Amino acid sequence: MKLTSLTRSVFLFILFILISIMLSMALLVTNEPRILTDLDTPSFDTRCVLGVENTGAYLDNKGLLSVSTWNIYKQKKDNWDKQLARLNQGSQLVLLQEAGLSPELSQYIRDTGLKVSMAKAFTLWNTAYGVMNLARIQAKSACAFTETEPLIRFAKSGIVAHYPLSTGEDLLVVNLHGINFEWDLTHFSKQFEAIALELDKHHGPIILAGDLNTWRAERLNFVAALASKHHLSEISYRVDKRRRVFGLPLDHLYYRGLTFQSAESLATDSSDHNPITAHFMVKELP
Repeated sequence: MKLTSLTRSVFLFILFILISIMLSMALLVTNEPRILTDLDTPSFDTRCVLGVENTGAYLDNKGLLSVSTWNIYKQKKDNWDKQLARLNQGSQLVLLQEAGLSPELSQYIRDTGLKVSMAKAFTLWNTAYGVMNLARIQAKSACAFTETEPLIRFAKSGIVAHYPLSTGEDLLVVNLHGINFEWDLTHFSKQFEAIALELDKHHGPIILAGDLNTWRAERLNFVAALASKHHLSEISYRVDKRRRVFGLPLDHLYYRGLTFQSAESLATDSSDHNPITAHFMVKELP
């Protein structure tokens, strides 16, 4: 019996080492933030990209603006493409977290003619993963941000992008996947401090959204305080089916400088998170 137990322990240890080696070989951590905005040249070469001038093209549709945010769970579940299609049909801007730039997602983007901005967090088995913006027009500018999880090698990424509105203003959009595997706020707060520098520089309308991993009251309070400092309001929900951990929602959407109309988070079986869609009107300049 003792020999069997020892043999099992040795086997599990060797298996753990082999899996760790395989994962290390497959995983490429993003040391520097990198962004992609063109599927025809799918390489992450720079941190910030300036888009083409969208002359006469605006993110909103005649003053109406719908924004969705969804952790797509690396497209692991069935019918993710159908759920994503519904979000894109009803929104001018879709913000994804845990998006994997697989051939299937790339083909979906090409087929729909959507413009993409993606901040890579890491590469696993030759597939890049991170946050992704999808819209009918290209962002005027987009920059990538990353922060490495303290307990695992995987990083989390974020995008700060500017989109033109019909009011003549630029909408600053922050799409963020929050640090998860940390009890205190050291790396979590560093993520937001980097984003806060961008919020400080922008005086127009703002959307801040994503899977912020606010599964602890201290995390939720930290985000709420940062939002308040920058005069951001959290949306209210007609239907709220957001994923919760320890009773607290993980996904959020904050806004400023827009007229909020309504929002909903409806259940889906296409991910381990349920998407959020919020509807706004853009404010005319005085």
